Amino acid sequence: MRAQAETTFLFTDIEGSSKLWEHHREAMSVALNCHDTVVQSAIASHGGQVFSSGGDGFCAAFRDAGSAVAGALATQLALKQAAWPEETGPLLVRIALHTGEAKSRDGNYFGPALNRCARLRDAGHGGQVLLSRRTTELVGGALPQLAELRDLGECQLRDLVHPEHPRQLLHPDIAAQFPPLRGLNAFPNNLPVQATSFVGRTREMSEITRQLRKTRLLTLTGLGGVGKTRLAMHIGADLVHEFDDGVWVLELAPLSDPDLIARAACGILRVPEDADQSPEQALIAHLRDRQLLMILDNCEHLIEGSAALAEDILRSCPGVSLIATSRQSLGVPGETLWRVPPLSAPQRRRASAKAPDATSAVANCESAQLFVDRLSAHKPDFALTSENAVAVASICQKLDGIPLALELAAPWVSVLLLSEIAQRLDDRFRLPQKGRRTATPRQRTLRGTMDWSHDLLPERERALLRRLSVFAGGWTLEAAERVTVDPIPGPNAIRSDDVLELLGELVEKSLVTIDDRQEEMRYAMLETVRQYAAEKLEEAGE
Repeated sequence: MRAQAETTFLFTDIEGSSKLWEHHREAMSVALNCHDTVVQSAIASHGGQVFSSGGDGFCAAFRDAGSAVAGALATQLALKQAAWPEETGPLLVRIALHTGEAKSRDGNYFGPALNRCARLRDAGHGGQVLLSRRTTELVGGALPQLAELRDLGECQLRDLVHPEHPRQLLHPDIAAQFPPLRGLNAFPNNLPVQATSFVGRTREMSEITRQLRKTRLLTLTGLGGVGKTRLAMHIGADLVHEFDDGVWVLELAPLSDPDLIARAACGILRVPEDADQSPEQALIAHLRDRQLLMILDNCEHLIEGSAALAEDILRSCPGVSLIATSRQSLGVPGETLWRVPPLSAPQRRRASAKAPDATSAVANCESAQLFVDRLSAHKPDFALTSENAVAVASICQKLDGIPLALELAAPWVSVLLLSEIAQRLDDRFRLPQKGRRTATPRQRTLRGTMDWSHDLLPERERALLRRLSVFAGGWTLEAAERVTVDPIPGPNAIRSDDVLELLGELVEKSLVTIDDRQEEMRYAMLETVRQYAAEKLEEAGE
């Protein structure tokens, strides 16, 4: 992978394509072929190179900003003149331009500049062309004939730290009037501005968004540190323009009393206090006629209170949708579960030093993309190469692709070689971790995250968890029933008949995984969980 000078990127997307596909599938197929021909031709005729296509859009690179602007204008003019099927009418395409440094490999590009261009495109509307501040600076006054720029003011783009100040490209022959940009500051919300970039999860984002349109309560479950909260925030930012009354995050981790949940929700929604109503009643009355998305984040330690509130909202507030993040389901009617997996890790065979495509194989895995991104914050000149790809792959494998674990390991690149980090991760809980000072205790270290999950377990579930750590390669129910039971009866003893129920609870709480692809169900733990449980087994003297 090599760094290069600034490149201007042009990203496109068809507005409203999902609805067109749903209602006019055959006509949309014809229209999309026309769209593809028009857009690719306009880009190529102005020196642009299409390097990626996904969904209904294209990603192209230009050597200079002026050519990119000319290509964007030519695209909109050609789309306006194209012959479209009567059923679909003209396809409305939004276009964004941003200039920045990026890394290229095998004809593809990577880096924050692409993320910013994509977010700017998503903020626009069909028929609109947006230029980032940097692209505007480079173009200066060298615009196509009759073209002008309109200042749209500052816009906070979703999932980006620094706001953007876009300009809209104007021309007598293209549309000029559009609604406000879909930036976060254009809609009511309390979504936090993220300090780091969001990496991967493309498949999950698409599927979760689809599920949320079919259900009013979607619970994201998964192991601690797997990225449930970040994913929920990203989805909320993605959908903020679809809810008239916005997207609101209720962070439950700081609360210790379930009676405070409704009061906290009233606080973030600015529901006035009423002496004649309880906080629960005031909240439901406020939400009854609202259309909004509420994110209940970190429900596991207040699971019953969270479930009660969710059920009340579902029953009384038809315009409110909920996303919950929890290590287990809320268990209320109408709930849809989505298990958030770790990020994909490089396969050991393909990432070996002997594999000719080792670098490419590692770079294509989400866990490696996240780790490299976080490494760059501590070592700005870091780049994935054939020399370090194997070490990066080893770290991602040993940390099971868990985002929090990768982020905690990244700072050590300042004082250790990647190969040394990988070696020390053979016992990942003994490598000191440099978590954020402002993070909650459970997010500062990998051990703190595991302690949070472990301490919420009843005693017999803790006992089964630590005893299951003896199975290094997974196990069957029969094996667990033979190995983990207590030889002497007692009040907290685990009997053979108890194992299935307790094992089910550990699966429900995301500490044990299942593999039902074989004739006999098998169970396993991520190696991170197994090492933690093995420590607990040693401490217990069992």
